[in-house]
Amino acid sequence: MKLAIFGATGGTGTCLVEQAIAAGHDVTAVVRDPARLAVPAAPALHPVTADLTDPQAVADALAATDAVLTAIGPHGTQPTTIIHDSARAIIAAMQKAGVGRLVMVSGSIVADDGDSLLLRCLVKPVARRTFLRHVCADMRAGESAVRSSGLDWTIVRPPALTSRPARGSYRMATDANPPRAVRIPRGDLAACLLKLVGDPAAVGRHIGS
Repeated sequence: MKLAIFGATGGTGTCLVEQAIAAGHDVTAVVRDPARLAVPAAPALHPVTADLTDPQAVADALAATDAVLTAIGPHGTQPTTIIHDSARAIIAAMQKAGVGRLVMVSGSIVADDGDSLLLRCLVKPVARRTFLRHVCADMRAGESAVRSSGLDWTIVRPPALTSRPARGSYRMATDANPPRAVRIPRGDLAACLLKLVGDPAAVGRHIGS
């Protein structure tokens, strides 16, 4: 497939680009600063410089792609709108370019389905009122924009991400969080995203990982 990846210079995005190329996909990495792209040059890798505030430039970057994956997320827990703002810009560019498939990374903090009583009634409510309140609000706004986009979307809700080596396996739950899901290596999340992008059963669903 011809994939366009946003957030390609981040931890998850780097894993995603590397694995997509290894799997034989043709990858357009849409970035603001190509110098920050940690993946070595390869025939299947096409870095494109585009600012999300310029929908036409982003739409041009998406020409002839089959699907878009975005791993854009906030750094830290300060007030942020990066997920919502980037989702709106990407959606507008996809509509302009005529690309229909979108997979977006959100987070398990936004929903409780599948969680234990402790997480649902204590841990998550406290986190959403305190240190994760800004991140959660941004994720929910981004998800809302994606759901109303008219695109063939999938929203992936991982728990806390780690930089530990990938285990080579991961769990998925449809419209729920997997039981006792606390953290996942970014490499395993990337593998999950690549599996979902070509799965028609995942269209219009929230996937816990």
